[in-house]
Amino acid sequence: MSVEKALKDLVKTGVYAMGFKQSLKAVKAGEAKAIVIAENTPPELRRKLEYYAKLAGIPIIVYRGTRMDMGLVMGRRHGVSVLAVIDEGSSRILEQAEEA
Repeated sequence: MSVEKALKDLVKTGVYAMGFKQSLKAVKAGEAKAIVIAENTPPELRRKLEYYAKLAGIPIIVYRGTRMDMGLVMGRRHGVSVLAVIDEGSSRILEQAEEA
């Protein structure tokens, strides 16, 4: 399953936190099961999220596209740099983390 398909399914059936602040909050609270980061996420934000995710043992999935692409895949009209997967629903997005 591709990351794009998994993201679409996540939006329909799962629970997620979108955006840097909400994702970081979910990681710190121990709610996040995985983090999805767009390739062109600003380096400072990416480093901070990677640091906290590593401390918490949360896998990071790098979306191979821009944040605008990721937003469009999710059905948004704006870019999405980061999202935290709280409940994958039927998306099977956590399998993408295992493959990475």
